[in-house]
Amino acid sequence: MSREILLLVDALAHEKSVEKEIVFTALEMALASAAKKRFQEDVDTFVSIDRVTGDHQSFRRWLVVADEEFDDPVRQIALSDALQQHAEIELGEFIEKPLESVEFGRIGAQAAKQVIFQRIRDAEREQTLNDFLERGEFMITGTIKRMERGIAIIESGKIEAALPRDQMIPKENLRIGDRVRAYMYKIDRGARGPQLQLSRISPEFLVKLFELEVPEIEEGLLEIKAAARDPGSRAKIAVKSNDSRIDPIGTCVGMRGSRVQSVTSELAGERVDIVLWSDDHAAFVINALAPAEVSGIMLDEEKRSMDIVVDDDNLAQAIGRNGQNVRLASELTGWELNIMTTEESETKQKEETSIICKNFMKKLDVDEEMAEILVDEGFSTLEEIAYVPINEMLEIESLDEQTVNELRNRARNILLTDAIVNEEKVEHAAEDLLSLEGMDIHIARELAARGINTQSELADLAADDLVEMTGIDIERANQLIIKAREPWFA
Repeated sequence: MSREILLLVDALAHEKSVEKEIVFTALEMALASAAKKRFQEDVDTFVSIDRVTGDHQSFRRWLVVADEEFDDPVRQIALSDALQQHAEIELGEFIEKPLESVEFGRIGAQAAKQVIFQRIRDAEREQTLNDFLERGEFMITGTIKRMERGIAIIESGKIEAALPRDQMIPKENLRIGDRVRAYMYKIDRGARGPQLQLSRISPEFLVKLFELEVPEIEEGLLEIKAAARDPGSRAKIAVKSNDSRIDPIGTCVGMRGSRVQSVTSELAGERVDIVLWSDDHAAFVINALAPAEVSGIMLDEEKRSMDIVVDDDNLAQAIGRNGQNVRLASELTGWELNIMTTEESETKQKEETSIICKNFMKKLDVDEEMAEILVDEGFSTLEEIAYVPINEMLEIESLDEQTVNELRNRARNILLTDAIVNEEKVEHAAEDLLSLEGMDIHIARELAARGINTQSELADLAADDLVEMTGIDIERANQLIIKAREPWFA
């Protein structure tokens, strides 16, 4: 019988082009399944085959668990009982009892074959997937083999991949037998069916299509820096030339628009705007909003937003149908874009100026005229007044040296007072947090400075938010939040 097992393993490994170890493991599972049928309970059986001789042994086994976790005598054994049998046994190990080995020729042959061939099929599929991934390919071109609940199953060589309905271009009517091209955006190794998940609506699909159509991209002469899509309707890509002799936009468009037209045809008529990429954020945004003309831009680096000023004639074009143009430009550039007319911009600027003036009047105890002078000279915060080089303030004609020094001293005193008050608030707020097990003064201060003053407020946070606020690792964040939530379950 031992020789029979070795011959079977050799034959299957050769026939299916898989490693012998995979066949051995599958055969052990089949024999263990047959041994398990001798028992009425759901016992845990295990078979070990000697890889050299083909001899095999069968065992029934029990998992060693902590005494307080012991709840299944059929498959588990408490640690205290296990130690009486084996003094050095540890949690997670097994207590084994030999069983009479199942005769290989008498086991349910069909069941054994099913287990063996299923394991081999899984191994083949995993090997095929690994071979595909090693090639570094992300684009798949294949034929729709079948439709399963709206999901198109695409066959490409030995690979089967799934294209879900929500990853198809809207109004796209794909049918069995159609040849389809798509981008692999996810791998689901736990799936029983196709493990590769495809998309025809992702920005990456658009980028890959241009890489296929424009050889200069593969050669490194051109670079696609970003892409944004409204699938089936409109898209934008940002391109950069790494060779000053090459026009990036013209190269992507192609002779008489041939290259961009090929991409558009693949995307069911989706119109593609090709935008010149720039290191200058404002210039990049202006290019992204084309063909609308921009009159002015105001940046807020901290919020990563821009107010885009356009005249009335360009407003509709800048916004686009249903906000499409500005939305795509925002996705492409990574900035929040607020489109406004010149009149709206002036109104907003007056409102902001008024707020800054009132703040200066209140904090610095100056009159409206002095506050307006400071705003007109570009000052918007007390920090700027307190710490800008004194020679820059002395250049302001309306201010003499005595006034400059007085303004700087007042600004610094206010900032110092505010800092002391805030520190006291933080220290007071941190007291409740510090009573939480596992909390330390540094984390408590960070939280209090961000308005998280109590254990109850901490309990409402997600672990990711706590990590972002304090810089601690995710494990500690989870522990602190669990502790803070204990009163919920008391």
